[in-house]
Amino acid sequence: MQPPPWRRVPGGPSHPLPVPQELEENNPPYNAGAFRFELTFSPHHPLVPPCATLRTPIYHPSVDPEGRVCQPLTTHEHWAPTTRAVQVLQDLLLLLDSPAPQRVLRPDLARELQEHPEEFWHRAREHTQLHAEPRPDLPGP
Repeated sequence: MQPPPWRRVPGGPSHPLPVPQELEENNPPYNAGAFRFELTFSPHHPLVPPCATLRTPIYHPSVDPEGRVCQPLTTHEHWAPTTRAVQVLQDLLLLLDSPAPQRVLRPDLARELQEHPEEFWHRAREHTQLHAEPRPDLPGP
């Protein structure tokens, strides 16, 4: 049995919340597979930001090999207690779709993206095919 793509939070709902449509769409090459994220909330949340970790390996300059993500929104300097978890996920998806030079944890991949974009996107596509999970069928209208 596979673990659920969500984590139960003490005192929170015991079922997954619906995912807004905009969170289900992303761009090539990452849209060829499904990626598992983990949001870990501190007992001091919402005063302390959650920690976002990508559990599926990805070829991306803003995600290190351990799955840590360069996401300024979840740093202590930029965190606001009013920020919602869905905003963290939306920011994460935007980051994955649009690698930014100021959000780099893998300088080698950032350099490759800048100097040889065709090679970078080819490798990202291959890596996605190799490591990402199959995308679940979405319910129809």
